[in-house]
Amino acid sequence: MSWDFSTDPEFATQLEWMRRFVDDEIEPLSLFYDDMSDSAWKRAIAPLQQEVKDRNLWACHLDPELGGQGYGQVKLALMHEILGRCGPAPSVFGNQAPDSGNSELIAIGGTPEQKKQWLEPLLAGEITSSFSLTEPHFSGSDPTMIATRAERDGDEYVINGHKWFASNASKADFILMMAVTNPDNPPHKAASFFIIPKGTPGLDIARDVFNMHHPYPGHYRAGGHAEIFLRDCRVPVANRVGAEGDGFVLAQQRLNGGRIHHAMRWVGQCSAAFDMMCERAISRGTKGELLIEKQMIQEMIAESSADIRALRLMALHSAWVWDNEGAAKARVEIAELKFWGARVLHDVIDRAIQVHGALGWSTDLPLAQMYVMARQFRIADGADEVHKAFVANKKAKAYKPVEGWPSRHVPTRKAELRARFAEYLDNEAANF
Repeated sequence: MSWDFSTDPEFATQLEWMRRFVDDEIEPLSLFYDDMSDSAWKRAIAPLQQEVKDRNLWACHLDPELGGQGYGQVKLALMHEILGRCGPAPSVFGNQAPDSGNSELIAIGGTPEQKKQWLEPLLAGEITSSFSLTEPHFSGSDPTMIATRAERDGDEYVINGHKWFASNASKADFILMMAVTNPDNPPHKAASFFIIPKGTPGLDIARDVFNMHHPYPGHYRAGGHAEIFLRDCRVPVANRVGAEGDGFVLAQQRLNGGRIHHAMRWVGQCSAAFDMMCERAISRGTKGELLIEKQMIQEMIAESSADIRALRLMALHSAWVWDNEGAAKARVEIAELKFWGARVLHDVIDRAIQVHGALGWSTDLPLAQMYVMARQFRIADGADEVHKAFVANKKAKAYKPVEGWPSRHVPTRKAELRARFAEYLDNEAANF
């Protein structure tokens, strides 16, 4: 079966408009992102968001009946490649994390009432959300290990537990949280998702966990990753998303599509870093030569170019498999894409910093910020090691054990095959 990543002329025109729009409108505004309050930023991007809506490019990750365009993964991938060049661009197009993934999860598992109350205003950009799965005492890469409990009490659930790295929780209007509802079930059927509105009694958003990207309080304006305590937090049964025990399946449906989108945004980020690297190499000199004349710089540029092209093809192929064979068939491709793409992102940005020297490490360029975000992606959405183990086990299942020794590939097997090729061996011997 052939792979076809091409798109129709009408959508190609949309992509070209997106490129100009991101370069000419969003990127200049993004220079002032950290200088604005939340309300000022929302006012600044509101007219840009309206332009996106007028072009029918708003919230394209969802089907038309849910407010999106139903473009499929290949078209979405091509869009995210463009959006990845500028950090705030996804928010202008209504598909920023974690809201985009949360809207997909509610769209898949939510009731009509939940969609009316939470999904529609989320898509409209009127409210924001948080995604909370990770806990401090268990691996965030294995959702089956979570300990937060939600016990049914009449028309409510009583939730107790401890979460952290809940994205955007300190700013969000509601948190989409996973908790164990059926502890006696198999691990993949034990947990459920709940919509917990901001201000719910028993919901204690204790602090933001500061990290390499945001190293100290007051360093950033947007919502970070919060630590949360739940103490007899009561949530209506009507706020459970999907049936009891559907949490793990819903989480995977949410995350896998997002991994393709992340990877194509990484392609965009890599391309932006590559542009800066090449511009520096042909502009800056040392010891009487331009940097581009130095073989080590040439190697960095050549390796980066090949890495970016390979990552782009890998991401588009994953999207193509999803569109043509279904999401379940793309799981191995997406897992490979996740760990390999995160490495490419890190390596390309690292080379760009090296070519720029001290300027690359300074905050005069966006490379330093891109670099620490790149390091995060080897952990976020499942650590590299988890995806590698999944790929290795899936791939190995296609093979059968070899009985005894040596295997069929070892040269000593020639003895059992000699009779089969005796005619040719005899003729060959006669020539000497």
